[in-house]
Amino acid sequence: MEFKKVGIPSKPPKKAKTPNMNTGLKKVGIPSKPPKRAKPPNMNIEFKKVGLPLAIIVATIICILPLNDITPSHYPDLSPAGQMALALLIFSIILWVSEALNLAITSLIILFIQPILGITSFDNAVIGFASPILFLMIGGFIIAEGISQSGLVQRLTYFLLDKVGTSAKSGLFVAVFATGILSAWIENVVAFALIIPIITEIIDLMGCKGACEGNSNYAKSLILGACFASLGGGLATEIGTAPNLMAAAYTHISFANWMVFGVPIALILLFVIWQFLGIVFPSEVKGIKGGSETIQAKIDKLGKITRNEKLSIVILLFTIFLWVTTNFTGLNSYSIALIGAVLFLIFKILDWKDAQKNIDWGLVLFFGGALSLGAAILNTGAATWLINDIMSALGPNPNVIVIVLILMVVGVLITQVMSNIALSAILIPLAVIMSQQQNLATGIYAVPIAIACSLSFMLPMADPTVAMAYGTGYVKIKEIFKAGLPIIILGIVVSLAILFTIGKPFLST
Repeated sequence: MEFKKVGIPSKPPKKAKTPNMNTGLKKVGIPSKPPKRAKPPNMNIEFKKVGLPLAIIVATIICILPLNDITPSHYPDLSPAGQMALALLIFSIILWVSEALNLAITSLIILFIQPILGITSFDNAVIGFASPILFLMIGGFIIAEGISQSGLVQRLTYFLLDKVGTSAKSGLFVAVFATGILSAWIENVVAFALIIPIITEIIDLMGCKGACEGNSNYAKSLILGACFASLGGGLATEIGTAPNLMAAAYTHISFANWMVFGVPIALILLFVIWQFLGIVFPSEVKGIKGGSETIQAKIDKLGKITRNEKLSIVILLFTIFLWVTTNFTGLNSYSIALIGAVLFLIFKILDWKDAQKNIDWGLVLFFGGALSLGAAILNTGAATWLINDIMSALGPNPNVIVIVLILMVVGVLITQVMSNIALSAILIPLAVIMSQQQNLATGIYAVPIAIACSLSFMLPMADPTVAMAYGTGYVKIKEIFKAGLPIIILGIVVSLAILFTIGKPFLST
């Protein structure tokens, strides 16, 4: 679903049947020789083949249809540029859903096709690449690479195990909360990839049997715990997930304001994931062999905390401090991400060659193109025209909570089979227009949609982290569904409860 597959180098323990982590950050840590069943079925291969011609045909039909003649007379007319923008939106949706082309390629098409269709000039079309959200992303990628290279992840995991205990439940707690905490500050796929080698080591330390054959309940709970936590933990901040970034770009909610509702939602979800998976997959093991002595030996093997680890902690904490104090400092979250990134480079925790390798330029291109498309449907009046239909169907006095619930359910269902980045790019601009027409806070619909797009817990094709979890062989598709569906339902309930209580005053700029 994403642009790059992400992985990390690792040397797995001798006893663990560990996924083969290839060197570099462009390949996902999936077993080189997984069990036969560990290859998810490609359910949309036929749709992928017909995606491009279908997109062209449907977009052409939208271009020539007399749309103003088939809508109520009291609606404002859709301009020719608006109709072309609507056709381009449908064209992009089909390509994004079918994945007939890489998402970044679709974004490039969005740019050059706008002046051809008469939507706007090329200079205006590329204005999406001037969005500061792109620099937040670039800074986040560099910070993630710095944390990865410093070695903080292993030390954090062993530190948590040493503090919370060596029981099976404690191990699950570490897998869930270590991944969740990382995912709040770095991209969720990166956070999960960093934790996978630690999970395999914990599985070995616990003495689990037949994990790679799908015969260990404890391995199932660990891998799904970390997988789900990478998505749930990312809800805490604007930079935690790509849909959050998209919502932040359109709503302009400050970093600190997002954390007011994002952190409680993330913490509650992490707690639910930890407790629920322990019930669904009751552990067959009691704890780590050798207990705290084994963990202490691992910590001793790491040696004293290195210069790079110390500097990484200081830089990360300093960056977080700046993010949560934007209302006082006057800085914005976009420039702060660059401050953190540059500090990692200045102090030589990583060099530019390594830093740029971890920047997902495909994702940057996608965001720029998606923002350009969003601007096109907003500026031409196409979004307002669409929202008029939706608002008419909802009646004269629609209940806000009912609308939010409907949007979240729709978002959750579609995101299981479609890239959550692409889905948020489609729904969030429309949600912002809808809120503006009702004179509501700009984030009242956009933020719940962003959250719903990250509740991708049901199928391997829903998110790269879920595909990576399935690829280990530890868990079957039906087990992912069994564990994921109840957590999704609870996630919707928790999000609504938080957003419409403590979060409501913070859903606008």
